[in-house]
Formats: sequence, structure tokens, C-alpha cells
Amino acid sequence: MKFRNTKVKLAIVFAALLLCSGFAFSQSVGADVDKAADKTADATKDAAHATKKAAKKTAHATDKAADKTVDATKDAAHDTGHATKRAAVKTKHATVKAADKTEDATEDAAKDTGHAAKKTGHSIKKGTKAVGHDGKEGCRENRRRNEVVPAKL
Repeated sequence: MKFRNTKVKLAIVFAALLLCSGFAFSQSVGADVDKAADKTADATKDAAHATKKAAKKTAHATDKAADKTVDATKDAAHDTGHATKRAAVKTKHATVKAADKTEDATEDAAKDTGHAAKKTGHSIKKGTKAVGHDGKEGCRENRRRNEVVPAKL
């Protein structure tokens, strides 16, 4: 085919270029989409791997923290038990000491009361003698006066 007209030749060349560029463009867009899909898949795999790794680290850290909490609780319970035992011993000692002091004070008070009673009795006896009664004799005379004589039948 021979074309004598340059406009026709030019139109055919443009049409061929246009047709080829469409194929080239569609192939390049498809390749870009495939590349983007591959990148997305890779990013998703990386994110999944990172999430799995972080979950393992979190679980490990949680286990370590739980172990430390258990150890700290055991130590605190042991210390509390020891402190309670020491406090009980100190309380017992203080109670015994206070009981001893109370006993001593009671004995002293009883002695003082006994002494005071003796002094009071001695003072009463002295007072009756000073009044003219001779202690026991005055009491006997008073008893004789107050005696009831049984009536004769």
C-alpha cells in the first residue's frame, strides 16, 4: 500500500503510536499494582511478625512481674510474721513486768494497811486507857451491865 498523502501517513503513524502507548500504559499500571500489592503483603507480614514478637515480650515481662510480686509478697508475709512474733514476745514480757510491779505494789499497800491497822488499834487502846477504861476490863464491865438475866419461874 502506497499512501501518497502525507496527512494520511501521519494519521496512521499517530494511530499506531496511540495503540502501542495504550498497551504499554496498561502493562505498566498492572505492574505497579502488582508491586503495590507485594509491598502491602510484605508490610502486613512484617507487622504480624512485630506484633507476635511484642506479644511474646509482653507475656515474658508479665510472667517476670508476677514472679517478682509473688516473691515480694512472700518476703512481706515472712517479715510481718516475724514482726508479729517479736511484738507478741515484747508484749508478754511487758505484761509479766507490769504484773510483777502490781504484785509488789499490792504487797506494799497490804503491809502499809496492816501497819496502819495496828497503829489504829494501838491508838484506840491508848484512848480507852486515858478515859479510864482499862481496855479489856472496861469491855467486860459493859458486857456485865448489858447481860440479860433469865427470869425465874
